[in-house]
Amino acid sequence: MSVDSTLLVPYASYLRVYEPLAAFPEPERTHWSRYARRPRTPGAQDELRRSLADLVPVPPVPVPVHESGEAFVAHLDGVVVVCPWRTRLRGWLALRDLVAQGGIPASVLDAMLPPVVRAQVEADHERWLERNPDARPWIRTAVWQVPLRWFALFGDEERCYEPGDRAAGRAPVLRYRTTMAQARRRLARALRALRDSVDEGTLAQGLVDVGRWLEEFHPRALVELDYGGLVHAVAEERLAADRSAADVAEGLAALRAGDDDVAGEVYARLAERWRAVRDLRHAN
Repeated sequence: MSVDSTLLVPYASYLRVYEPLAAFPEPERTHWSRYARRPRTPGAQDELRRSLADLVPVPPVPVPVHESGEAFVAHLDGVVVVCPWRTRLRGWLALRDLVAQGGIPASVLDAMLPPVVRAQVEADHERWLERNPDARPWIRTAVWQVPLRWFALFGDEERCYEPGDRAAGRAPVLRYRTTMAQARRRLARALRALRDSVDEGTLAQGLVDVGRWLEEFHPRALVELDYGGLVHAVAEERLAADRSAADVAEGLAALRAGDDDVAGEVYARLAERWRAVRDLRHAN
């Protein structure tokens, strides 16, 4: 059974890291070098359809049996950079977070993923971790939002917005791309501003977590924030006007200047913008 190719991307955003080929050991480096020379490499929609196909069987396959050999490919200053999907690893991590957060009633979770299926998946993950203790994903995902801490890595000048074309069936695109050096520099400055101005809160803790993740990658990597499926949840005129990275930069600059009032206003504006998106989760 196949998944309808017209399905839209779920309402999720993505933070991705693309590394140069030199960052990968052999034989993986050779694999990605050959892979990047393909005339066409898959995009986010292709990754989604393949993931959805695993949910069709009964019982579903929440985590692929084999790791994906696919990746997103981009270029940074003329250098090929790749972002491996690592679908199996991300599936394990997503299932772990789903169970840990407890946002789904046990009866619903059991109906979706029977306990025996979850137990087998967890056992597979534990055995895999014993052989791969330092593994980490190249992609982070957030559902029904873009975490504000992600915007701290980017400048407004790195924003790329492409309007959609309904007649051609093309959705709008909104993303940011920056170098790893810039992302780390901005994150460090944001963390200093928060620590100097306010108590250690969830935003600062989130920045620390993202910073630790970024340290795992090559210093000449590319960092990308992609609104992904959120473009289907936000009216296009609001999407075109969305300058969240600029707003975060404005708020952090106000904190550094000691202007708590402006910083509070900016934060309130951002919080309300993204609360409106998250509230759509419960709409009919």
